[in-house]
Amino acid sequence: MITITLPDQSTRQVSRGTTAMEIAQNISEGLARNVLSAKFNGKVVDSFLPLNEDGNLQLLTWNDPEGKSTMWHSSAHLLAESIEQLYPGTKFGTGPDIENGFYYDMDLGEQTVTQEDLLVIEKKMMELAAQKQDFVRREVPKAEALKTFIDKGDEYKVELIEGLEDGAISFYSCGAFTDLCRGPHLPNTSHIKAIKLLNIAGAYWRGDENRKQLTRIYGISFPKKKELDDYLAMLEEAKKRDHRKIGKELELFTFSQRVGQGLPLWLPKGAQLRERLENFLKKVQKDAGYEAVISPHIGSKELYVTSGHYAKYGADSFRPITTPNEGEEFLLKPMNCPHHCEIYKFKPHSYKELPIRFAEFGTVYRYEQSGELHGLTRVRGFTQDDAHIFCRPDQVKDEFKGVIKIVLQIFGALDFKDFITQISVRDPNNPNKYIGTDENWQKAESAIIEVAQESGLEYVVVEGEAAFYGPKMDFMVRDAIGRKWQLGTIQVDYNLPERFELEYIGDDNKKHRPVMIHRAPFGSMERFVAVLIEHTAGKFPLWLTPEQLRILPISEKYHDYAEKVLSLLKNYEIRATIDFRSEKAGKKIRDAEIQRVPYMIIVGDKEESTQTLSVRKQAEGDLGSMSIDELVQKINHEVAQATQY
Repeated sequence: MITITLPDQSTRQVSRGTTAMEIAQNISEGLARNVLSAKFNGKVVDSFLPLNEDGNLQLLTWNDPEGKSTMWHSSAHLLAESIEQLYPGTKFGTGPDIENGFYYDMDLGEQTVTQEDLLVIEKKMMELAAQKQDFVRREVPKAEALKTFIDKGDEYKVELIEGLEDGAISFYSCGAFTDLCRGPHLPNTSHIKAIKLLNIAGAYWRGDENRKQLTRIYGISFPKKKELDDYLAMLEEAKKRDHRKIGKELELFTFSQRVGQGLPLWLPKGAQLRERLENFLKKVQKDAGYEAVISPHIGSKELYVTSGHYAKYGADSFRPITTPNEGEEFLLKPMNCPHHCEIYKFKPHSYKELPIRFAEFGTVYRYEQSGELHGLTRVRGFTQDDAHIFCRPDQVKDEFKGVIKIVLQIFGALDFKDFITQISVRDPNNPNKYIGTDENWQKAESAIIEVAQESGLEYVVVEGEAAFYGPKMDFMVRDAIGRKWQLGTIQVDYNLPERFELEYIGDDNKKHRPVMIHRAPFGSMERFVAVLIEHTAGKFPLWLTPEQLRILPISEKYHDYAEKVLSLLKNYEIRATIDFRSEKAGKKIRDAEIQRVPYMIIVGDKEESTQTLSVRKQAEGDLGSMSIDELVQKINHEVAQATQY
């Protein structure tokens, strides 16, 4: 017998070899019908996997993120099974679940799949799903695994298998389709009730531009058709909110092939918006004791070798810059933290000086593949609202809490209300991904979890998502239409201080290592602005929007009065413009609404004779007549309310 502990801490004695599904059936047939997979001792496994030791068991359904992942991973196999039947001879690369759905990369040979063909493939997938095909796991020796795919002529699977250790290889079969896969999977395909194949893209094998380009098909699936319908409605709304579309309409940013892919150009209105975001954070940081520093856009290759960034990210960086001096190489800066370590080393420090907080809006560069670039959310040059705190070990928790306070200030000012924190720790099964000692990692991970608990934050712990030098806390925000974005990150780092031999003199007059906290509340200015555009649909908070107010004279006769009003508003630092066009007032109002201008002032004979303003507000309509002082007071109150956090 083995002892199984459930999430409510109740225990069950079951025979060795009992499956999670059998335990679910003993609890409730209704529960069992909804179980997609299970988590046993922290690892997600098949619900049909025999359990052979004592452990903690969680039954996963569609309501759990891991349950969704299982559904989507199994749907990728169902896609491959359908392709194999409809396009014989296809060779398959990899088919993982992703944040929203799944994809599969495939080599179709001389065959092609068009957008119109996706409906036929969807129909085949639904036909196979309705057959209630079981997913069957089988562990195989490496030699047998290789022979299977050599016989099929599938060089992609052969290459994957060659990189695996014997004894750790498993196949999953579903209907007539068998695939190399770690799992886990659904018990059977009947859980998949609704499918939508979304688009087709090209993807280089293993992300290497020098390898063959495969066909990638993206899709998503659900246990109920209504959920698919809701998701597709959200996608339509997302198209309307696309930051690339709105950014062009509002003249915020652009891209130029001559400048280079993934290198955004900020137009005047976008630069103003970004500058106000930066100034807001600079004030918050100054009040919290941060000091501004500036570092160059390049650094010696040796700097990043020392930090470990070259070993971990060298392949994703721009090629080294060589100079006429033999052996001298520089890199475009991929990270700000090594530069800040060297700024800290400029002079000796006493324990009394700590914490020291360096902040910089530092632009960094990373070579993203052209197919992965996407507006402002995935670029090659971006500016991080970076800061690094150097503190004593006894100060870590308080400093971490201070950063959380700043993040919450920003979220409050920008109306991000729905968020959860994700604590990313090491992958215990892959220690080679990380640098530093187990002791330092344990201290850092424990500190972050304790701070989250003490701060009353809702959080989840995710294994394997830590930075290579330390664990981190990310803020996962849901926008106005329910999409999840990662905004804001805080990382505890015991390792870079070791690598750069950073020190301070303690109260015992001995040398000690500081702890380093990395933090970026916005993350990057580019990505944050993109998310903000899509969250607000371009209707920015009044304190932030480039154009707060537009004056609309009903004819040329009232241009002088409009200019007088503009001059008075500028004295109060209200950002206003005049629409001098010889258009009717109705068209001017419609155009201002389309361009998301929060306030409109119509001026004509009545307004000029009474020295008043006829005020309209975006999406609310006519607010009636006001004096300039009343309007200024209203706008200032609205700005103050939004930025009081």
